[in-house]
Amino acid sequence: MNNKTGVTAPTELLKAQKLANRLDTAFKLPFIPFRIGLDAIIGLIPGLGDAVMLIAALRIVYLGKKMGLPPGLVKVMLRNALLDFGLGFIPLVGDIVDFFYKANQANVRVMEKYWVSQNKDAIDANAKSALEAWSAKQQ
Repeated sequence: MNNKTGVTAPTELLKAQKLANRLDTAFKLPFIPFRIGLDAIIGLIPGLGDAVMLIAALRIVYLGKKMGLPPGLVKVMLRNALLDFGLGFIPLVGDIVDFFYKANQANVRVMEKYWVSQNKDAIDANAKSALEAWSAKQQ
């Protein structure tokens, strides 16, 4: 999020959001309001698919660590990625779970919540400034 007041999401967060969207919600299924990503598709390949998707999920965890998340939150993200990986090894059930459990999106939410908590004052000041500018235009 770039704007005039200088409140900018870190590059790591923006990269993680983009990757998580590709992995978890890149494609809309026809006729039903549900989205899947590469994780659900590639995860259908037994063993290898789950391993490749774990590497992609660990990239998001790495971006969180690089962004400066506390070790406790990095552990939460790692647990989400490993849970998704572990469930992928259960025949059929793991594939079904992959369609519904969006571990990468959950990890990005952890990153977003942390960033917002660390930048709340600047975000609030930006919102107040934007509201004042909008109000001035309306008068």
